[in-house]
Amino acid sequence: MSIKAVNLEKINNVMTASSIRQKLYDYIRVAEDKKVKAIYTMLEGEIEGTYDYWNDKEFVAVLDKRSEDHKSGRVKGIAWEDAKAQIMEPAKKKR
Repeated sequence: MSIKAVNLEKINNVMTASSIRQKLYDYIRVAEDKKVKAIYTMLEGEIEGTYDYWNDKEFVAVLDKRSEDHKSGRVKGIAWEDAKAQIMEPAKKKR
């Protein structure tokens, strides 16, 4: 196993997303401009490609309709505990 693989495994097993964010934030605050630009270039598509659902009229219209259907009783909702139980059931069977 290479050193990079060991370090990546260590990061995945030990560091939380929160601690990784903090380390990245601390690094970017003091990094050389060319490194900041390189990092941004690697992530630019993802950063700029973030979809703003609230400005999508079709999406908001669907949410409004579903909300109205639920409020009016046309569609019956499901309690969170029931949904969670249904989601977790396949995982329980695998154990």
